[in-house]
Amino acid sequence: MESPFPPFGPDDEDVEAPPPRRRIPIRHIVPNVITLLAICAGMTGIRLAFEGRFTLAVGMVLGAAFLDGIDGRIARMLKGQSRFGAEMDSLADIVNFGVAPALVLYAYTMHDAGSFGWIAGLLYTTACALRLARFNTMLDEPQRPKWQTAFFVGVPAPAGAGLALFPVYISLSGFDLGYDELAASASAVYLLLIGFLMASRLPTWSGKTIGMRVRRDLVMPVILAFVLYVALLLSFFWETLTLTAVAYFVSIIFSVRAYNRRAARGPETIDD
Repeated sequence: MESPFPPFGPDDEDVEAPPPRRRIPIRHIVPNVITLLAICAGMTGIRLAFEGRFTLAVGMVLGAAFLDGIDGRIARMLKGQSRFGAEMDSLADIVNFGVAPALVLYAYTMHDAGSFGWIAGLLYTTACALRLARFNTMLDEPQRPKWQTAFFVGVPAPAGAGLALFPVYISLSGFDLGYDELAASASAVYLLLIGFLMASRLPTWSGKTIGMRVRRDLVMPVILAFVLYVALLLSFFWETLTLTAVAYFVSIIFSVRAYNRRAARGPETIDD
C-alpha cells in the first residue's frame, strides 16, 4: 500500500527523486525535529501570554531562540543539512521571532494602547519577515566579500525577539512600568524601533565570531566570565536579561565601528 505522505527530499529539483522506499538517515531528521520543537515552544509562549503566565511565556520564546541556535549546528555536526530543513527553519523563525514576541508584548502591555499597539505588533512581524527574506537571498550572493560573513545585516531575528521583550524584563525585575496607556504606547514605539533595527542595514556581529581564537592566558578568565554569567542568570534571571539586552545595544556601536574600519581597508584585503 502506498504511503499517503510524500517522500522526504530531494534537496535539489535537478536531482533525480529517490525511490519512495529509500530510507532516510536519522541524522537528517534530528535537526528538523529540533526546529519543530522550537515552533511548539514559540506557539506555547503565545498561549501562556494570553493566559497571563508571562514568566513562562518569555521562557518559551527564549527557549525557542536557544533551539534555533543549536539546530543548524547540530545539522552540520551530524552532516544532516538539507534544503528542506533550511526552508522550515526560516518559517519557524517567522513564528518564533516575529509573531510570538509581538503577541507576548501585546498581551503584557500593548493592548492598553488599543489599535496603535496592534499596528506596532503587525509592523514588527512584517519587519522580521522582511529581514529573514533578505537573509535568505544574501546566502546566494556569490560576490559578497568573505570578511562580511562575520557581520549580519541588521539585528538577527533571535536577538530581535530577545530585545523586543525588554519591557517585560524591566517590569519583572521589579521596576513598575505601570499598565496605563502611556506605558503601553511607549512599549509599542520601542517594538517599532526593534523592527526597524531588524530590517535595517546596520551591521551587527554574527555568530561566526564565536570561532575567533582566544589568547592562552585569557582562556581561564573567559571561562570564569561565562560561569559567572550563567550563575547570575540562574540567581537574578530578569535583572541579568535586562543587562544583557543593554549590553547588546552597546555592542551594536562597536560592531558598526569594526565594520566601517574593515571596509576602509580597501578591496586589496577583501578576502582576508
